[in-house]
Amino acid sequence: MNDSMRPPKFYKDTRFINSADARTLRILSEYLGPLSAFHRQRIRDTIVFFGSARAIPKSQAEEEYGQLLAAEHGPEGPQERAAALQRAKTRLELAAYYDEAVELSRLLTGWALSLGKSARRFVVCSGGGPGIMEAANRGASLAGGKSVGLNISLPFEQTPNPYISPELSFEFHYFFTRKYWFAYLAKALIVFPGGFGTLDELMEVLTLIQTRKISKKMVVLLYGSKYWKELLNFDALVRWGTIDPSDLDLFSMANSPESAFQIVRSGLERYYLSSDPPGQAG
Repeated sequence: MNDSMRPPKFYKDTRFINSADARTLRILSEYLGPLSAFHRQRIRDTIVFFGSARAIPKSQAEEEYGQLLAAEHGPEGPQERAAALQRAKTRLELAAYYDEAVELSRLLTGWALSLGKSARRFVVCSGGGPGIMEAANRGASLAGGKSVGLNISLPFEQTPNPYISPELSFEFHYFFTRKYWFAYLAKALIVFPGGFGTLDELMEVLTLIQTRKISKKMVVLLYGSKYWKELLNFDALVRWGTIDPSDLDLFSMANSPESAFQIVRSGLERYYLSSDPPGQAG
């Protein structure tokens, strides 16, 4: 038979690979592809940063706020101008977390690099997009370390931020395979202020730890107690009896890069560097 008449092999047939019948293969590829890359790069475990994609650097937020203040008169009325100034002020408050995420990531990456292990320990990992995700990858880059970006294809474009190590930049189609890679390698989770996605990721991890589906020790830190205490009333869950008082011990809170660094580092040293036990998410 002439080669030009041969049908394509199924694994080269894009119509088949993208069909409903091949969904299992696509899911499996989002497990095996990252697994292979992590092995090649000797990534043993990670520190995961979650947080808002809408946070911007503080310098940028200050510039935007200053421009609004300088524009004393505009086409909008006084109510619209007041609302715009309030939005810019809130954006400036959120921007402080961007800068602090950069610094915390820089501190943790510098410390991890100082361990001098043959495998790469406690590599910063983010969702790969803008905002706090970008800040985490940026801090790792400033410290001279590698970092992971687990991006996701969305109806609205979310492109990988420029600070991810290119060989550790991944694009996922399925949320659950992306979440798997967040949890499987993570030894610490740092959650900055964020929206629905951040809350979803935080609550899923806390549930997995609470139910011991994640059996390893994991440091969970909520950054920015002002935000989290306004947003979530954990004490009410205890009062209503929907969680145990001991469940509040599953996480800590911090309000500065230095205090967060000390909490995360001491936890990782206690759980993984004193005896260095094996184990993964299960």
